[in-house]
Amino acid sequence: MPDVGDTVTASLTVTPYDPTTLATLTVTAPDGTVTSPVTGTADGGHTWTASLTYTAAGVWRLLWTATGTGASVQPELVSVAPLPTVTNTGRVYATTTQLANYLGAAPALDSARLLREASKLLDDLILAAVYDVDDEGMPTDSDVTAAFADAVCSQVQFWGEVGEETDISGPLQGVTIGSVSLQYGAGDNRSGPSYVAPKLPRALALLPASKFRFVAWAGC
Repeated sequence: MPDVGDTVTASLTVTPYDPTTLATLTVTAPDGTVTSPVTGTADGGHTWTASLTYTAAGVWRLLWTATGTGASVQPELVSVAPLPTVTNTGRVYATTTQLANYLGAAPALDSARLLREASKLLDDLILAAVYDVDDEGMPTDSDVTAAFADAVCSQVQFWGEVGEETDISGPLQGVTIGSVSLQYGAGDNRSGPSYVAPKLPRALALLPASKFRFVAWAGC
């Protein structure tokens, strides 16, 4: 999968072909902008190429049109990935270094994003908790700071084991072999899905009430 900024060589092979063969390329960007890169052939019309640069993330549409001998229309969809973000928005309670030390292993390449999502989840769970914060809402007590870091690292570890998708569909509740039937989430006769790492509340449980106190626990 190409990334934003990648310059690639698109190509089309035409069969049959002869000197009457001509191929053009129309490129539609995700925002609907249409361009027609210069095309060329080095083998008499058998293979056509064009250079293009993906300037935005999203789905690009490439449409090759061959006329003359070998006339055809060849559409192609290309999914372009965004560049990884360098900065995080919102509160993030642990760094990738802290995560690596918590795991005792190299963290995943998307760990910065996972830590940000885990921090959002923690914020939701402790919405009614009382603790000292600075002007940006970050905890000021070192024990609370360390507990928050362990909590979000435990959530990232949990996602690494069960898959982040459980936070979307719920954990897998059942499988039927034969015509493959998968069942997610909770039903009348099944326990509710758990989206939160079991270690997350335990990371906060030992904090003294003078530093961190639940008015209400949003639940796991």
